[in-house]
Amino acid sequence: MSKHTARRGGVIAAVVAIALAMTGCVSAPVEETNADGPQGTWVRAMNGDPGAVGLVSQFTAGTVPSLMSAQMFDPLIFLSPDDGELSPGLAESWELSDDGMQLTLKLRQGVTWHDGEPFTADDVVFNFEEIVPLQTFGVELANRMKSVEAVDEETVVLTLGEPFGPFHQTVATQFMLPKHIYEGTDYLLNPANNAPIGTGPMKFKSYSTGEALTLVANTDYWGPVSKVATAVYQMMPDANARAEALMAGEIDQAILEPSQQDRVATASDVQLVDHGDYSQMVTMTFNARNPALADAAVRRAVFAALDREQMAEVGMSGVGQPATGFFPDAWPWAQDPDINFDEDFPNDIEAIEQALDDAGFPRGADGTRFTVRILYIQTLNEVVSSVELAQSMLRKVGIESELIPSSGPQYSETLYGTTEYDLAFSRASIGPDPSLGLTTRYVCAPELTSGYNPSDICDADVQQAADTAMTSTGQDERAAAFKLIQERADELMYFAPLAWYDGAFPTIYTGRWDGQYEPREIAERMPWSSMELVG
Repeated sequence: MSKHTARRGGVIAAVVAIALAMTGCVSAPVEETNADGPQGTWVRAMNGDPGAVGLVSQFTAGTVPSLMSAQMFDPLIFLSPDDGELSPGLAESWELSDDGMQLTLKLRQGVTWHDGEPFTADDVVFNFEEIVPLQTFGVELANRMKSVEAVDEETVVLTLGEPFGPFHQTVATQFMLPKHIYEGTDYLLNPANNAPIGTGPMKFKSYSTGEALTLVANTDYWGPVSKVATAVYQMMPDANARAEALMAGEIDQAILEPSQQDRVATASDVQLVDHGDYSQMVTMTFNARNPALADAAVRRAVFAALDREQMAEVGMSGVGQPATGFFPDAWPWAQDPDINFDEDFPNDIEAIEQALDDAGFPRGADGTRFTVRILYIQTLNEVVSSVELAQSMLRKVGIESELIPSSGPQYSETLYGTTEYDLAFSRASIGPDPSLGLTTRYVCAPELTSGYNPSDICDADVQQAADTAMTSTGQDERAAAFKLIQERADELMYFAPLAWYDGAFPTIYTGRWDGQYEPREIAERMPWSSMELVG
């Protein structure tokens, strides 16, 4: 059996202060002075309304719900986003049966919800029966779950009906919600989704529409208590304003545009964090419904025409690394060492031109072979820059393009609805496990489900390998399956990362709080208990 145990001022500062006052919080320059408990106010600027789409990631996918849930809720098992290590969360220990079909969880005792009610085994059972099936990763586990049983007040047993490879990883992505708040309600419309009650290190305090969301320290937390008294997530949609506020020390954290990172690199008190969340990738998807792109030889030539190094260095301002394979370095055990984009897809213009000629797409009288429609989300600057570069690169080999800038919802509707595009550029997270994120872009998906393969290519070998990886419990067997997927993806080329992107990580001002750069226990959770007010 496997077992685990357990300086402020200026105009922008004034704007922030006014907004904080609207939430009932003090402005950041006014600090608590209780040396025996949490101190100070930490401020993160947000590029959108932090409460507009809900705060509970069990029900709503997206960057804001996942960010907020990570501060207010806990999973049973903690999963490091940096090295994949598992550590105790609400379960202080767990044991997996030899056949991988049963996970016994020993729950931490004395834990309370933010409203003072006790966290119990019944909460865990309720979550796996009612909530987990609604979560993006959880649905795969729920479909394989045979039973969930509270053996006693501190023991819960999860039993599968069929093997499930990413068992631990999926359990670790499920934030526990309070049964006494959700039972008997419409889960998706429950008011607690906008004023959450969790067990995490920070508690919900207030939210002012279009202004800010405020959290306070949970001084009854079962783990190390936050040293930060108040955390304010302040709406600041203007990218330049966010950058200037951070550089001036008026806020403590923000996600900056890639073009600002040259300034960050030369600043003494500002730093880009390069860890603490799952890696991001800038990707390209082919639509094989286009007759020109139905041929793998053409798709391979198109991919080769894209200079990934220039995209990373210029389009992403050097905060990305050109992809040389389908899987990131975060998963060395699953990478295929024989895959090398530089060798398999050399940016040899003459060879690319010949391949397109051989495939039956010679240049016409105007020098054009064919035209593609490029779909992308217009608010992702690193994607926009990559698309503009791609347009120029494709023109070099006789492929013209029509750009389709879109909002997030429009992008999804086109990708998974109308399919009126030829190439789609986006940015996405790799997820906590290959089976739960990246592999979904390669499997057969005839129903065009969001997050899955929309290319109209369904390869039996890829599907079988993906099924094997999903239902195998041994890492070696799963690794072999993932390598087969990469081999076929290399041959067929219908979805691929162009670069691994670091610009989605936050940038921090280090002049007021020490410890912001410390490792995260779980993806996106701030290291609250390691932070010290110094300025």
